Amino acid sequence: MHIFARPINKLLLPTATVNFLTLENVTKSYGEKILFRNISLHIDKGQKIGLIAKNGTGKTTLMRVIAGREGSEGEQAKIHLRKDIRIGWLDQEPHFHPGLDVLAAVLDPANPLVRVVQRYEHALAHPDNSDELQEAIAQMDEQQAWSFEAKVKETLFRFRMEDLEQKVGTLSGGQQKRLALVKILLEEPDFLILDEPTNHLDVEMIEWLEEYLQQPGITLFMVTHDRYFLENVCDSIIELEGGQLRRYSGSYSDYLEKKALREEVEATTYDRQNKLLKRELEWVRRSPQARTTKAKARVNAYFDRKEVNDALKKKNDEMSLQIKENWLGSKIVELHNISKSFGDRKIIENFTYKFKRRERVGIVGQNGTGKSTFLQMLTKVLPPDTGKVVVGDTIIFGHYRQEGIQLAEDKRVIDAVRDIAEVIPLEKGKELSAAQLLERFLFTRPQQQVYVSQLSGGERRRLYLLTVLMKNPNFLILDEPTNDLDVITLQVLEDFLEDYPGCLVVVTHDRYFMDRLVDHLFVFEGNGKVKDFNGSYAEYRALKRAERPAANNGNTAGSEAAPAAGKPGLTNTERNEMKKVEKEMAALEQRKKAILERFNAADLGADEASTLSNELGALQQTLEEKEMRWLELAEKA
Repeated sequence: MHIFARPINKLLLPTATVNFLTLENVTKSYGEKILFRNISLHIDKGQKIGLIAKNGTGKTTLMRVIAGREGSEGEQAKIHLRKDIRIGWLDQEPHFHPGLDVLAAVLDPANPLVRVVQRYEHALAHPDNSDELQEAIAQMDEQQAWSFEAKVKETLFRFRMEDLEQKVGTLSGGQQKRLALVKILLEEPDFLILDEPTNHLDVEMIEWLEEYLQQPGITLFMVTHDRYFLENVCDSIIELEGGQLRRYSGSYSDYLEKKALREEVEATTYDRQNKLLKRELEWVRRSPQARTTKAKARVNAYFDRKEVNDALKKKNDEMSLQIKENWLGSKIVELHNISKSFGDRKIIENFTYKFKRRERVGIVGQNGTGKSTFLQMLTKVLPPDTGKVVVGDTIIFGHYRQEGIQLAEDKRVIDAVRDIAEVIPLEKGKELSAAQLLERFLFTRPQQQVYVSQLSGGERRRLYLLTVLMKNPNFLILDEPTNDLDVITLQVLEDFLEDYPGCLVVVTHDRYFMDRLVDHLFVFEGNGKVKDFNGSYAEYRALKRAERPAANNGNTAGSEAAPAAGKPGLTNTERNEMKKVEKEMAALEQRKKAILERFNAADLGADEASTLSNELGALQQTLEEKEMRWLELAEKA
């Protein structure tokens, strides 16, 4: 059981309701499969909604309908999207022209400041041409483009996009997803529609985005598997299940409580109705009129209703995974003074560790510090430069890789699993067939007959994960397993892993997943240093936040890129000014926090709310001005 940190700004200020979107009787199908039927949805300005559903049930299609990218089926359908609002749509797989550079890709060419900023950044990248640089600076002054330029660079640098002239075609898929997110944030649309915004972000990026989206004026509809993100950002959760929408007001933890209560009521209803139906069936069969048409209809009705009731029970039963573990010997995996470098870049240096039985380790660190390389050394796919890796004779690795595997497109789902094993052993001598395991991992019998080529991205990841588990490993390595998996699948996986008797090593940016499953952490700090942190992921993040300097508490530019005050380049006056600005930002942040906490008070009146709202707006503007000045000073340091 996890206690979620309650968001501090869930209360919307008392304003007139402005409807952004209304759906009525909307239906969409894919071939013969009905994704959703006659659904209705209302989204008003300022609402922040999270969508939860299994992969392949229509999440992305619903988002495309909401964004105005697709229409509906059926004559009774109505889709009303307010015409005077700007929509920011983050696709799961965004597309850019490969010939654009990073800066051009995120800037709107219709903005008159864009050409000025682009010319200035180009001149900075080519300082040999001093005349060009001077002219670019003069234009920046003339157009008053400095604050805009600082905002663009701050946002790009925060998401590790520091080479502004790098061609988009050379970026990885994860980098392009981050670039698309930056583009949307810079455009500041009225209505944000985000499909898995936390994918490919490290924890610092996720936490910054989380705080940004908490702002009261932002309207948001999103899909994400990050449950802390849902908890801290959303004020309502929508669940798409069985082609219908259910809306739960409140945060993610509120959703869990209300859903559990609903399912408890359904379970009670199932038991009560089943008893009634059984008595009715017995009466029909004993009745002298049992062979009449009326009696036969009653029997058929019994089985129809029983099928519905059994579906309720089956939904809970199928969420169980109890695979028998292969035996673990006394020697597991031992790392003896291993080191690895690529050129001048150190990945790991003189690291020694002996894994113990049933150990659960999380691996954390910024992107590019060598986490995936470490996993390859762990499994002896990649040898260390020095030192030795010893793997016990009884070890069977199961390695879920971040890049996935190529599944045969022309095979059915059931055949892809049977290629690995027809059955897998369970506890107490029982067995589970491939088809049964697929069912328990949320692939229904009809879905098992679908070709792999027809699966969604999330369904492919789920199938790949299942093929890893079917090998019955006793040393399981999961490299970013949560990307593209839905919340429901993650709940199944976490329940399985909590009882998993083997060794577990996890690399993930999903804070909830890490908190629930690991006992301690290997922290990749860069330059070959790896620290064994004895504590939970939440404790580690709390420690890191406490270590941040005061300037970073003010949400200034990314800590990695910001120079420290006092370095050559600043005058004494400017150094003193920088220190003063840092203190002022910290005080403004404290006041901002106090105002947002006051919004949650039960005794808050409309007049006070209006006053606080005006103060918050002025405070935010002042804070942004202070941040911009700090950035200007930091660049000179």
